[in-house]
Amino acid sequence: MNYKDLQIWQLSRELTVEIHSMTFRDLPKFEAYEEASQIRRSMKSIKSNIVEGYGRRRYKNDFIRFLTYSHASCDETIDHLETLYETKSLTDSILYEKLHTRLNQLGGKLNRFITSVENQHNTAINEDPNHYNE
Repeated sequence: MNYKDLQIWQLSRELTVEIHSMTFRDLPKFEAYEEASQIRRSMKSIKSNIVEGYGRRRYKNDFIRFLTYSHASCDETIDHLETLYETKSLTDSILYEKLHTRLNQLGGKLNRFITSVENQHNTAINEDPNHYNE
């Protein structure tokens, strides 16, 4: 098993591609260096922190720290998405709702995975992706 088997990583990868595409396809050009850049970086940070945390999984506190960073970046990404929508830079309400819903799902999965690591790290980390897929 590796980090690519984790549903949180798989979902963050899919969302990274979708957010990246959205920033070039659906946003005005003037956003390219401001909010679009910020949302791309915060989304990529979610995925990267999952990978780094997984690489440190033998050390419970490090693992949890990086998963927490990932969760915080998820919240940041939601905030950037909401800002783009509220300022009418993103006008596609269906796309906004889809991304918003999926980011919230990812946040929930991250939270459940963090709880799983906190509760089970000393016995055996449950890396079964279905364990936290509620």
